Amino acid sequence: MHAYDHGEWMFGGGFVMLLWWLLPIALIVLAAMFFSRRTPPGDAGQTALDILKERYARGEIGKDEFDEKKRVIGE
Repeated sequence: MHAYDHGEWMFGGGFVMLLWWLLPIALIVLAAMFFSRRTPPGDAGQTALDILKERYARGEIGKDEFDEKKRVIGE
């Protein structure tokens, strides 16, 4: 009969246990990174001028403030 050496058992079992825990943790971290980079709906591709125009259209800012902010952002 072949008896396993203690070092062999620790390497094989320890390596499998390490993969058992690291693989799911790595997948969770990668999924969190992927979903955190996604832009929320409605914000994709909006420039500062687009947002400024929307605020002016909703009446949040007046004509003078719109013109001043437009000049500041350089559009």
